[in-house]
Amino acid sequence: MSTIDFGQLILDQTPDALIVTTPQGAVEHWTRGAQAVFGYTAAQAAGRTLADLIVPPGMVNAELALIAATLDQGFANYESMRRTRDGALLYIDSSSKAIRDADGTVRHILWSKKDVTALKVTRDAALAAARFGALVELLPDAIVMANAAGRIVLANRQAEELFGYRQGALRGQPLELLMPDRYHGPLVAQQVAHTLAPLPPTGFGRELFGRRANGDEFPVEITLSPVPAEDEVLVLSAIRDISERKRIEHALQEKNEALADASLAKDQFLSSMSHELRTPLNAIIGFTGTLLMGLPGPVNADQTHQLRTIQSSARHLLSLINDILDITKIASGNVELKSDLFDCRALLDGVAAMLAPLARQKGLTLEARVAEGDMTLRTDRRAVQQIVINLLNNAIKFTERGGVRLEARREPGSARALLIDVVDTGIGIAPEQRELIFRPFTQLDQGTTRQFEGTGLGLHLSDRLATLIGGSIAVRSTPGEGSVFTLRVPLRQG
Repeated sequence: MSTIDFGQLILDQTPDALIVTTPQGAVEHWTRGAQAVFGYTAAQAAGRTLADLIVPPGMVNAELALIAATLDQGFANYESMRRTRDGALLYIDSSSKAIRDADGTVRHILWSKKDVTALKVTRDAALAAARFGALVELLPDAIVMANAAGRIVLANRQAEELFGYRQGALRGQPLELLMPDRYHGPLVAQQVAHTLAPLPPTGFGRELFGRRANGDEFPVEITLSPVPAEDEVLVLSAIRDISERKRIEHALQEKNEALADASLAKDQFLSSMSHELRTPLNAIIGFTGTLLMGLPGPVNADQTHQLRTIQSSARHLLSLINDILDITKIASGNVELKSDLFDCRALLDGVAAMLAPLARQKGLTLEARVAEGDMTLRTDRRAVQQIVINLLNNAIKFTERGGVRLEARREPGSARALLIDVVDTGIGIAPEQRELIFRPFTQLDQGTTRQFEGTGLGLHLSDRLATLIGGSIAVRSTPGEGSVFTLRVPLRQG
């Protein structure tokens, strides 16, 4: 005749979780009721602590305090939130009792744990409906309120329609039901954080995906906010379907990528076409010069005037093409900077000599004043020369009387940079227009009868080149009196 362990039979027939642990909380006995509540088999639970098995992150210290209270007082009764094997949070009504041997030493702790989540949901749902039910129905967004265990206690009509559930079907369901599985872990962590924080954060928001009743995922913007309610904190989730916004953002991104690809193709095309565009113009300029010198034969005054017009127009067009090609090279990253070692004094004297005839044609004086001392630079010589030519050419163009000065000096109080000033007595620049002059294709003289010719590329190109060599351009100006453009060039590039 077999022997029946009536004690074990009674324990296993009890629907509540009955657990026996060591005084340190390690599981010694785990009933079928415990498996039904928390999801672990007896074999999976054996030897592990309750803190490791069923206590949510952040609540371990509270669990240790309960063990200490049980050992000290012999028992404890409390309600707490606990975690199942699959990560769900439950409200548990617990009691614990210390089991002592004959000499009074605690050998075991008997735990009784009853799942009261459904009862808690019913109570919280009634409280939420009474306090907030009418209000949330008036809001345009989907509103879902959950208790600290993440169980939905209130959902407005907009939320039920958005996620495809019939009226009342969401009550008591875990909040994770509305999110794809990949978000479940972080969402539980946020719920616990809201529960434990004495002053929980307000309006925690993020973009993620929602999941409808039929399994379809869609992008949502969700904002979590704590709502104090009696002895606990409810979590209000305001959820907005952002599918249309994401569609527009995606379309804009594709458009921007297409525009960027087209711009890059344009820059690469222009950069590669530099020889093809320049060669014919150089031939026109060269042959025009040959004709003007009379090498093929004499030309009359009328022909000379026409040839000079052709030559001037060709040079102007070549200058425009050069500027455009240089800008497209910079934009496409095809500019190769050199590290030249050169005397800046010689470079400035050469630029002044180059543009002196242009100044004389307008009746202007042109002076080059370079301070004494070492004026050696190690940077891209061509870039510095082009910047100075552009600045000096602009100064001459916009000056009708007086003169232009080209000055250079070491930066005061610093041995790291050279300052090159281009000073003119021209028309000046109004304060509100100074930010515009470095923009491409921008000219301050935009009237129908423009007084000054130009493309509006020179200053933009100069500013970009200055940045590439680690320098900068600053401007000071008084309308009607003139301007000072200052190029700052590091003594050593990089």
